[in-house]
Amino acid sequence: MAERSTARDVALRVLVACERQGAWSDGFLKKEIGGAGLDGRDAALATRLCFGVQQNRMLLDFWLGNLSKIPLDKMEPAVRSILRLGAYQILFLDRVPDHAAVNQAVEQGRKNSRNPRSAGLVNGILRSLIRQKSELPQPTDLSTRYSHPQWLVDAFSRRLPAEELEALLRADNSEPPTCIQINTCKAETPAAIEALQQEGMTVSPHPWLPDCLLLQGTGNLEQSAVFQRGWFYVQDVAARLAVLAADPRPGMEVLDACAAPGGKSFAAAIAMGNQGRVISCDIHPHKQILLQRGADRLGLPIIRPEVLDGKVCKDDFLNSFDLVIADVPCSGLGIIRKKPDIRYKDPEPLAGLPRVQGAILENVSRYVRPGGVLLYATCTLLERENEAIVATFLEKQKGFTLEQFQVPGPFGLCADGMLTCWPHRHGTDGFFFAKLRRRV
Repeated sequence: MAERSTARDVALRVLVACERQGAWSDGFLKKEIGGAGLDGRDAALATRLCFGVQQNRMLLDFWLGNLSKIPLDKMEPAVRSILRLGAYQILFLDRVPDHAAVNQAVEQGRKNSRNPRSAGLVNGILRSLIRQKSELPQPTDLSTRYSHPQWLVDAFSRRLPAEELEALLRADNSEPPTCIQINTCKAETPAAIEALQQEGMTVSPHPWLPDCLLLQGTGNLEQSAVFQRGWFYVQDVAARLAVLAADPRPGMEVLDACAAPGGKSFAAAIAMGNQGRVISCDIHPHKQILLQRGADRLGLPIIRPEVLDGKVCKDDFLNSFDLVIADVPCSGLGIIRKKPDIRYKDPEPLAGLPRVQGAILENVSRYVRPGGVLLYATCTLLERENEAIVATFLEKQKGFTLEQFQVPGPFGLCADGMLTCWPHRHGTDGFFFAKLRRRV
């Protein structure tokens, strides 16, 4: 009988896969947790270990590098990840005794390294770390201190005043609660709160967004009876604000051009009271199945998933929609809180994204009927993917103009028709959206 995987084993496999194969930690982690059959408590620990190491990887390497005679980049990926896991537990987790963290790391070194000396190396470095943890040197640069590559610190520094930059980097390393939106076509918020609490979750109404709840202690949400009843879907506040700004109404024809995983389609259909039509598209055929499952679970038959390349014109769609939503592929640098490994991806391919984003926006703008709305959105904080795309579009397309909107919370009236949400200012994902109206 195979030995049962622990939370630390799962975290190690995910960290090694991210480093060796470029896997995305959130998706690979979910798969590994399911395969290992971890219960809610161990699944939460595996997630915290995996995300915690990624949020602090450069800082952990800074300290470990000072204690090791062997450079970390010369070690096997598994040994390097074992050291990071052990160091994270020793330095950041109060509930894990230091000796337990060392013993488990040493055992992982025995099992996962080709070198029989690796267990001793792990033992020696981590015990030195315990002895010196009260007097560890502190890095002076923000990049190492908050484990953001220097190119990313530089990019954010061009967008924020100096006194806010560190606050954003700190927010990127925080643990946000799970944010859900209530499906008001099926349930009322007070009933949903009570049902979720009965399942053992800690539930808080969002401070300024109606029908929005913040959850802790969720375990696997897909196993929740409330989830299975279709009473809610997971979506960040910022994405919901974008749909509110677009103002979908009952009876409208709506196109969500880059829809997966479907949150904006769901939000639009609910705002429309399940009356009208939402065509929910993605370029990947398997996403069509996921979109349909989500719509079925939520009881939103007005959503019709389709496969669509946002860059390629579909003649049947020309001048057909009251609202077109273009949440385009982007660098994702606004959701580092939820996908901490995004920060370590190669920045070079990101340079080509504005060309793709501009092409999608130009193409889908032709689907907006005269007098209709075009919503452009990203989950990044880079100007070249946000305001610059909108400015270039408006230079070419004189038939569109930015339109002011009002949304709840600290934002109020957005007179210039564009809004950036910041994690450190607003407690949301980093997110940008612009509301454009086609002239009649």
